[in-house]
Amino acid sequence: MLFATAAVAGLFVSGGASANADQTANASAQQPQQQAKATVKKTVTVQSGDTLWGLSQKYNVSLSSLRAVNDRVNTDLIYVGEKLTLPSSATVSTDQKTVASTTSQSATKQQSVAQTQQQAQPQVQQQTQAQSTTNYSQSQSSSYTGSSSSAKAWIANRESGGSYTASNGQYYGKYQLGAAMLHGDYSAANQERVADQYVAARYGSWDNAKSFWLQHGWY
Repeated sequence: MLFATAAVAGLFVSGGASANADQTANASAQQPQQQAKATVKKTVTVQSGDTLWGLSQKYNVSLSSLRAVNDRVNTDLIYVGEKLTLPSSATVSTDQKTVASTTSQSATKQQSVAQTQQQAQPQVQQQTQAQSTTNYSQSQSSSYTGSSSSAKAWIANRESGGSYTASNGQYYGKYQLGAAMLHGDYSAANQERVADQYVAARYGSWDNAKSFWLQHGWY
């Protein structure tokens, strides 16, 4: 009986040591994996309507740090599909579908123009019936030239150099409006009309739009 008791006790001691050794080995193996995960850089793929300022707000980082890690010291231009590196302090949301309206330039423009166009729906319907959805040259445009102000001309020069055919990704024309906002009509008259509607709905005046542009680099 003494021999049997000693043998059983030896088995318990041996089993406990083996379990402790397995736990220690597992913990040691997990540490490099955790360290590797911590060193992986966070990246984000640019979606339609994204801006550097909007992404900095979305991921809770400063605009300057986002510029620095992506070599955007002298420009804020980004392109759809481009992968941007986020600073290590970025907070990545698990729900990529939840985006505040203030962080999406394109979404804000579309919402503002949609509200204005609902008020002028009869006029838009008449124009749509009279025009096709193909591109219009300046010679095909109507007599509508839009409001005139030095602030408006200043923004047009900054956005496109005053060109009705300037293109930058999803933005097009003299005022770099979203292509969806123009509904296939790229004529000078429609660009003027939609730009005036957008600015009136969002800022109230071109002077206010210019002030916002000076602070954020876009309007």
